[in-house]
Amino acid sequence: MTLKRGKAAAGTFVVLEHVSQVLKGNPLGDPHLRKLGVWLPPQYDEDATRGRGRHFPVLFDLVGFTGSGLAHANWKPFGDNVPERAARLIHERRMGPAIIVFPDCFTALGGNQYINSPAIGDYADYLTGELIPFVEREFRALPGREHRGCFGKSSGGYGAMIHGMKYARHWGAVADHSGDAYFDFVYWHDWPNTLNTLAKHRALKRKPGRADMRRAARYAGAAAGFDDGRMRRFLDHVWKKEKLSTAEVHCIMNLCMAASYDPDPRAPLGFRVPFNLETGEPLAGRWKNWQRHDPIHLVERYRANLRSLRGVYIDCGWRDQYHIHFGCRILSQRLAAAGVRHVYEEFDDDHSDVDYRMDVSLPFLYRALRP
Repeated sequence: MTLKRGKAAAGTFVVLEHVSQVLKGNPLGDPHLRKLGVWLPPQYDEDATRGRGRHFPVLFDLVGFTGSGLAHANWKPFGDNVPERAARLIHERRMGPAIIVFPDCFTALGGNQYINSPAIGDYADYLTGELIPFVEREFRALPGREHRGCFGKSSGGYGAMIHGMKYARHWGAVADHSGDAYFDFVYWHDWPNTLNTLAKHRALKRKPGRADMRRAARYAGAAAGFDDGRMRRFLDHVWKKEKLSTAEVHCIMNLCMAASYDPDPRAPLGFRVPFNLETGEPLAGRWKNWQRHDPIHLVERYRANLRSLRGVYIDCGWRDQYHIHFGCRILSQRLAAAGVRHVYEEFDDDHSDVDYRMDVSLPFLYRALRP
């Protein structure tokens, strides 16, 4: 499909089907046949008709939680979707032409963090081991990490930063918009709400009156972060719905994070949660497993990888309702201490509807990756 934006050509958006071997047989039973969106800049077809066969840098768009790649190509009121934004930036000569890839990494838990997890699936390997070579076979993409980058917001921003840390041999530059960091602030405060939502699916309903909390605190594995049945019943409940409440979205998000950060094949659902389901007491050992995935704790370990990147961009609104700006500040501070060159920007906004920040990050990535 060839798109037009005003008088300027807006490129071509194609949708392919990709059969993944990495995702085949994943523990959630999610499909391994995935739709893959690819946006080709106007110059792609122009060069082909002129017989030039020019190759282009490639950017992977990692969407946030509950999103899928194709959603970023949808019509958007009062603004640009990602292909329209890139076309405008190219037309305004704020960046050069690049191929943009829109993977589908949605799961039954509402998404993932673009990492490998035996409780969800190996989505890092899916991106790096399957989609990168697939795109380079099918399109005129410049080969090599030095011409390949990824960007995203929220969970996608986390994914971009983690890939820059752990998978730097595949990426030359990354851009992180409001990506999850400083888990003690980002996730911890919402767990009381999640526990209350899960309690609605407790097998034994509560009754007014005296309560034996010594017995309740040991209730069917709940004290060790195992599912005592309420998590499964909650998931069965929301999987039957088309519209989830805000509390249910946050609850399934926290379960998705637990499946990402603390998988345990011994657990009924393949993962454990970091709180006693009855009393809300934190489980220190379980929370340490989460902290091992926190970007603020990974800078020193992956210092060499980060310093090898051609560009690192981070930004966040200073009114982020999930408190991610604190994590971004710590992350920037630790990157600077580790000698990792990067750009960190803040702006007057919250976590929602900040795609306009791509007007900064996309040109930044192109400059870092251009031939």
